[in-house]
Amino acid sequence: MSAIANTYQKLTTIDRIMPLFHDEMTLMVGGFGGVGSPPTILEALLASSITDIHLISNDTGFPDIGIGRMVRNERIKSIITSHIGSNPFAGKLMTEGKLAVEFSPQGTLAERIRAGGVGLGGVLVDVGLDSIVESDKQKITVNGRQYLVEEALTAEVSIIFAKKADPFGNLVFDKSARNMNPLMAMAGDITIVEAQEIVPVGALHPEEIVTPGVFVHHIVPSKGVNWKWAWE
Repeated sequence: MSAIANTYQKLTTIDRIMPLFHDEMTLMVGGFGGVGSPPTILEALLASSITDIHLISNDTGFPDIGIGRMVRNERIKSIITSHIGSNPFAGKLMTEGKLAVEFSPQGTLAERIRAGGVGLGGVLVDVGLDSIVESDKQKITVNGRQYLVEEALTAEVSIIFAKKADPFGNLVFDKSARNMNPLMAMAGDITIVEAQEIVPVGALHPEEIVTPGVFVHHIVPSKGVNWKWAWE
């Protein structure tokens, strides 16, 4: 009975997870241009006073979509990302020295996050050799080929979005909304899932589960989701 109770303790509310966020924290946010980003959690962060966040995200969203509003409202201190072109506020803040930006090619960024999630120190890549990308990066030669050492990425908290979740935290994603979410789920010290639908344990077919519940610490329903059944 205690094992079942512990499983259901992952189901929680926005109010209960907010103490996990704080100023100057390192935060991973899933999504690609806002698709696959957790809207209810981002709304709560925007409504809070939390600021100076060190963000790891594929991009800076759009001004009114995804992480974009947090950027626009100057709540982000620094970001490691693949591009910022879809959000003009990010470029403006970077130019003004109000936002520190580290660009990482999208594939490299994904591999750095994956490395962090599986406990590696980093990855070896040849993307960026003989360019400004190699500045201040360690180089290593393997079998006669030179590589850059790209450090692994982790975060205090990862917030991700799933199409379906069961109370244990097994997750299913919706097509392209999957993007960075499974990788970030592994790379957060604490992983919080916003779920579009919460289903009973056993309702998900093992072959459709992308992220196993072992990586998930908290599950919150997306706005409007009814999960009263979980307490019955």
